[in-house]
Amino acid sequence: MYGASVRIVKSREEAEDIVQDCFIKGFQKIHQLEDDANLGGWLKRIVINKSLDVVREKQKISWIDETNIKEKYLEDDSEVPEDEIDDSVSVRQVKSCIEKLKEKYRVVLNLYLIENYNHREIAELLNINESTVRNQFRRGKNQLLQLIKNIKK
Repeated sequence: MYGASVRIVKSREEAEDIVQDCFIKGFQKIHQLEDDANLGGWLKRIVINKSLDVVREKQKISWIDETNIKEKYLEDDSEVPEDEIDDSVSVRQVKSCIEKLKEKYRVVLNLYLIENYNHREIAELLNINESTVRNQFRRGKNQLLQLIKNIKK
């Protein structure tokens, strides 16, 4: 849960506060949890929602509904072939590249790739269109692949 939060808010101290607050909130509302529900999954969802709220409050992310924007105003999102990526890139280097992404891309990539949310669930969490999530994911993935590709240059 801490890892999920720190990947979203990018601050260890803030993530610690969020996790602590969410455990308190979770235990205060544990009576609402159904008997057959997964306690860990339920608490993790609370942590992720709170982390996203913190990011929103700081206005770090401006989500753009890209369905109505002309292509000429969108940034270049040409595909980077994944087979051009060097297999010797370390996990530390990949994490460093993820941290360099724009906030909107980093959050979507983390929720999709690491937290295993699907595009629909991410759209619900962020209160944006699913098509926007798909576009943010595609662009973020391409930027990440480009950053990784540039490591060995």
